[in-house]
Amino acid sequence: MPESMRHPGKMLPSIAARVIGTYTAADELVVDPMCGIGTTLVEAAHLGRHAAGVEFEEKWARLAVANLGHAKKHGAPGVGRVVAGDSRHIARLLPDLVGRAALVLTSPPYGAATHGHIRSTRDTGEPGVRKWNQRYSADRANLAHQRLPQLLEGFGRILAGCVTLLRPGGIAAITVRPYRVRGELVDLPGHVHQLAEEAGLVFVDRIVCLLCGLGDGQLRNRASFFQLHEARKGWARGLPIHAVAHEDLLVFRRPPATPSTGMT
Repeated sequence: MPESMRHPGKMLPSIAARVIGTYTAADELVVDPMCGIGTTLVEAAHLGRHAAGVEFEEKWARLAVANLGHAKKHGAPGVGRVVAGDSRHIARLLPDLVGRAALVLTSPPYGAATHGHIRSTRDTGEPGVRKWNQRYSADRANLAHQRLPQLLEGFGRILAGCVTLLRPGGIAAITVRPYRVRGELVDLPGHVHQLAEEAGLVFVDRIVCLLCGLGDGQLRNRASFFQLHEARKGWARGLPIHAVAHEDLLVFRRPPATPSTGMT
């Protein structure tokens, strides 16, 4: 739906579609515990999978439902549902799905505000930077408002809950990228990797997803205005700061069940 452009932290549809197509089969279940506007759910429905998502913000949850309805009108054979709630309690929100999901696909928040849509002096000819659609939450209870230690603790709880939804051998795939705070690089992928293993997941793969365009046979950097701005300031100070041009796709597996212990 056109309103989806208002969400500043969308999952890239191409990544969602590739992950779902690689790790699931028709009619299997895909879960996104932080589903936003429902990109994961919509891509799953179009590929003939079934999907369930949880979203903290009711306005985005309603839009996710609308996007699923839009997909159905355009022939998506899969079905999905969205629950508005706190995914730190996902097993209580989706009790009928415990042990059934073939894939959990999600991404952690990066803060209450993101880059959103930007128009700089270069674009407008006017001084200053204009931003809009950069906030996806005004609720202080949202994990996006928490400092890094609290954010990691909450995301760890979400991953632990998702493990109970996964069937034995099911896949958890997390898209995550490093980011900068006052010029310092935060290794969020490394933190998420540790959280996933603490939740009982086994590391399978790390895939680099380039965030770029392709033109005239060359890769074109599509880093945000603020990333490039920070990089230029760093180089001016003699610091070789580079703009992040990729997302990490971290892939984990829930261990298979064994007759003797129930779980390995």
